[in-house]
Amino acid sequence: MSIALRDGVSALEVTTKVTLAVLALASGVYTYLGVRDLLNGDTTIVFFAAIIYSVAVSIGIYAFWTFLMRFLPHVRDSRSRGLLIACMGLGSLMIIAMSAWLNASALAGAAAIQQHLGVSVQNYTRDLDRAHNNALAAQSLLPDIQMASTRFARLSDAERAGSLTGTAGSGTVVQLLTQMSNQLDNLGKEVGSSADKVKALYEQGGKHLEKMRELVSDRGPINTRSDAFGKETMGLMGVIAKLQQTSVAPSVKRAADGLISGFIAPAAGGRGDLADRQTSVVGKVEQAVGAQAKALSDAADKILAVPVVEPARFQPLSTAEAVLRYAGDFLPSWAGAISIDLMPAVLVLILCVVQARIRDENEPVAADSMTAAQLLTALRLAREVELAQYARRQAEKDAPVAPAEVDAPLQPAAQAAADENVTALSTARAAKKE
Repeated sequence: MSIALRDGVSALEVTTKVTLAVLALASGVYTYLGVRDLLNGDTTIVFFAAIIYSVAVSIGIYAFWTFLMRFLPHVRDSRSRGLLIACMGLGSLMIIAMSAWLNASALAGAAAIQQHLGVSVQNYTRDLDRAHNNALAAQSLLPDIQMASTRFARLSDAERAGSLTGTAGSGTVVQLLTQMSNQLDNLGKEVGSSADKVKALYEQGGKHLEKMRELVSDRGPINTRSDAFGKETMGLMGVIAKLQQTSVAPSVKRAADGLISGFIAPAAGGRGDLADRQTSVVGKVEQAVGAQAKALSDAADKILAVPVVEPARFQPLSTAEAVLRYAGDFLPSWAGAISIDLMPAVLVLILCVVQARIRDENEPVAADSMTAAQLLTALRLAREVELAQYARRQAEKDAPVAPAEVDAPLQPAAQAAADENVTALSTARAAKKE
């Protein structure tokens, strides 16, 4: 099996290099698209700066994974392998920091900006509705104002018939009641006239929102749409400000306070006890006016207590900023961008597993862990090897010697062996004398 694994690793070496090159190139291309939108200045400078950065990223990614594929599968001790794995993790984080988020920006940048425009439309729609509701809140006071005006007018008509003081005519009480009715009627007309202004401003704001929605769903260049969207938001913010200025709640508050603070009771006239009766009715009218003024003032205070709508100014975003802000909505794009850069990590792990298996196959098996069948097979193979070596030696002895081989000088190794078997003459004579 180890031979097959070695052959497989050798056969896939070119494929591995090509795969690394393609992945690094793809990452570089998307990095270029992402970094190009972040740079400002001259077009030529931006182009070359983006090219240089993307090329550096591609070379760095290719070299990083090539180093790991070359060394990590062959490191066996746990400490060294742990350090290399830590280096792989650190390098992966650095790749994500310098490339992956730019890849995500290139893949989903336009969609992220469109998402930002859509969220802004929702926020501005909410602000417009709140300002419109605040402006219309003062309209809820109109029925109370009209009812109070009608009440004083009826009392005035009744007094002309003598229902209040017992004396018919248009005296002091009639004049006072008529004056209160006219003041409230004028206040009601002012509140009613503001409804038309509020309606017109709300329709104008609706047109701005409609144009903004069209820009969100359009298919044109996202940067151009974003600029046009910003202009529409400025117009809408002006409409919202005008809506808040058209609220008549402050006017109602001032008018209600003026009814009681500016109330001047007229001097009663008439013969006999008529003056006393008129004074008594005037006091009651003053109490009624005070109660009505207090009710209107309290209602206006509740409207004025509502927080003022302060729409946020539209903030244009670059593609990278939009992708980072709305990262949760573009998880598939982030996954694809990161996978382009970290896909070689899977190849590194595969090579580690394969090389470990190759080493396990090539290492001898310990005798104490062998089964009886494995031991018998090993003995038989060893015996066959010995027999083959013995047969080869016998064949070499029986083979005829060629003349050229006889006359040929001895080789250095053979000459050394022959010298060892020959005893020098001087040495032999010395031994004989002894």
